[in-house]
Amino acid sequence: MTPPKNQKLFSIGCRCGRLANRLIIFANFIALAEEQGDRVINYTFHSYADLFEATRANIHCAYPVPQRKSWLDRIPGVGAIIRKTRIFYHITRYTSVLIDRFPVFGRKFVTLRETKGQFITYLDGPDVQEKIRPAEIVFVYGWRFRAPHLVHKHGDKIRAYFQPLETFERASREVVEPLRRNADIVIGVHVRHGDYRGWKGGQYFYPVERYAAWMRDLATQFPGRRVSFLVCSDERRNAGEFPGLTVGFGTKSPVSDLFALSHCDYIIGTRSTFPQWASFYGGKPLLQILDRNASVKVEDFRVCYLDWD
Repeated sequence: MTPPKNQKLFSIGCRCGRLANRLIIFANFIALAEEQGDRVINYTFHSYADLFEATRANIHCAYPVPQRKSWLDRIPGVGAIIRKTRIFYHITRYTSVLIDRFPVFGRKFVTLRETKGQFITYLDGPDVQEKIRPAEIVFVYGWRFRAPHLVHKHGDKIRAYFQPLETFERASREVVEPLRRNADIVIGVHVRHGDYRGWKGGQYFYPVERYAAWMRDLATQFPGRRVSFLVCSDERRNAGEFPGLTVGFGTKSPVSDLFALSHCDYIIGTRSTFPQWASFYGGKPLLQILDRNASVKVEDFRVCYLDWD
């Protein structure tokens, strides 16, 4: 895919974690492309492309969505082979490394890396803008690229691009609607255990009893209103773990759970990109709990625009 004159093509070439991580970096570059009139292709998203309307038959995972299907998508079986073998991803990844080491194309082809010494590299900041200004193709190699103001500005177009397939959207609503019928407020709770037992020494792993205590505390902060909770977890949960609370549970599908959380009125969870995406997609306030001894207050909830740690 060759960009038109004066239009840049951003090619994301570094796999970074699982679904929510890849949604977040993709969304930030979509925001930049929308602001500047550029294009994005993202072969690292092939692992999840079949979950979303805009990418399921879009071999380049391109933004904006091409007006015509690629010939690779029109030939039966070819697209599936490309996605399975990840050949385009590997080509993009190694090209980004080579371009960085051997800039034979001058500044027309550049590799964008995270700015050294900065925790976040802001895509609309002067350092990045100066580097990419003369480029026609920008290979992206890194994870901590963000543009929160642009994500906020172009949020509706980002959300439209990442509309899940109807089966996942329907499943996400079906677990929230019963709770909403018997409550004034539905609070989504993301309980991440699994890999968090060992990640960073278990710093962000909180026992279920702690989540239940936070939930009871939150319920008291809405006097005169009925509060229910949707619990989404990467492990099986049961109502007995949340005594005295009205609870429902997720769908057993990570993508449906992600969007189910976005349909809640508030969201709480540990440090994770999973509830961050749900907050952004649904425009719902999130409280990211960073300490097992933290207190929860409604006034501390904020909508995330995909720039949180």
